[in-house]
Amino acid sequence: MGYSRIHIVRLIHADKIKAKKVGRSYVIHRNSLGGIYKKITPQEEKIIEKAVRKVVKEFGPALKKLGKE
Repeated sequence: MGYSRIHIVRLIHADKIKAKKVGRSYVIHRNSLGGIYKKITPQEEKIIEKAVRKVVKEFGPALKKLGKE
């Protein structure tokens, strides 16, 4: 998700993310994550595919170099 564990714990303590503590860990309900697990519509899928093609076309050589690191 791009966030550190500490940041997520802070969000839980600030009640920005709903979670239950189980032992030493937290269980977060997927609905609390802003819809990142929602299903993609066919229209959204086309938009994403178009964007990916554009990025690969423009930055292909750079992406290949990054993939080797």
